[in-house]
Amino acid sequence: MVSRLRPVGFWGTGSYLPEKVLSNRELETIVNTSDEWIINRTGIRERRQAAVDQATSDLAVAAGRQALAMAGVAAEDVDLVIVATCTPDAVLPATACVVAHRLGAVKAAAFDLAAACTGFVYGTAVGAQFVATGVYDKVLVIGAEVLTRVVDYTDRNTCVLFGDGAGAALLGPVAGDGGIKAVYLRADGAGDHLLQIPAGGSRLPADHTTVEQRLHFLQMNGREVFRFAVKIMAEAARQVAFQAGWQQTDIQFLVPHQANQRIIDAAIRKLGINREQVVINLERYGNISAASVPVALDEAVRAGRIREGDRVVLVGFGSGLTWGSLALQWAGSPLYS
Repeated sequence: MVSRLRPVGFWGTGSYLPEKVLSNRELETIVNTSDEWIINRTGIRERRQAAVDQATSDLAVAAGRQALAMAGVAAEDVDLVIVATCTPDAVLPATACVVAHRLGAVKAAAFDLAAACTGFVYGTAVGAQFVATGVYDKVLVIGAEVLTRVVDYTDRNTCVLFGDGAGAALLGPVAGDGGIKAVYLRADGAGDHLLQIPAGGSRLPADHTTVEQRLHFLQMNGREVFRFAVKIMAEAARQVAFQAGWQQTDIQFLVPHQANQRIIDAAIRKLGINREQVVINLERYGNISAASVPVALDEAVRAGRIREGDRVVLVGFGSGLTWGSLALQWAGSPLYS
């Protein structure tokens, strides 16, 4: 343990998207929809779909390996693996345990975290506390989802939104002024029914009735979730910037949850930032829940858009209802490796 908190940053990032591309045109053959309708309503043109032999852990392992490779850290040196997901391989065991084993993280603790689309933000906030307090030095946080297995392809308003993927980040202590500056997390269980998979837990265990009623598939009140998201994204970004001691204009990059282009556009207007400051990959991947923010972040880092010293805000929101944000000054210099 250390006597004071250490600054915590991202040593490396990684992502993995399945090879299969599920386009809007292909969805037209599955459900009563159109490419034009999907683009106009959501901004999504295509999404990725896991192969029949791929589960969430497979995607998570691939993304985790990329993050470790960027950081130059061996899996056996990782202290903790957190997998944020709402589509685990199984109810038991935790997908994180499977991922840690397959990565070769032989000394790591591991657990899953369920905060839906806010999962990576929540997971990073949790993992950072272990590093800041000196309990652990290297924490791997992964957001991974196979949502195409739980969408209802008879629901034309919902099934077009979601895809599969995984994003990862290795957290560790950093030198200098960089690292995570503030965390803002919130939840409101009064909205639990707005975005849910009703059956499969202890409230509605699986039986012939829940299967017949399609209660094991994702259900969403799109109108209410949209209203919630439009309100909360800009508010969460402002709140975490304030906590970091920044002005709203100090935000150089916004990495938002990729749920709907109209939600992102509303946040851009409210925050008064340029579109070029916002990392957007929605049209290629759709909504990949907990993987959304880390995949976008990894792509921006690898493209050289986000560089050392940049002030970045990550924002997530989703089922629960949950929402949250992180303010960080990008640090490319680990305290040690």
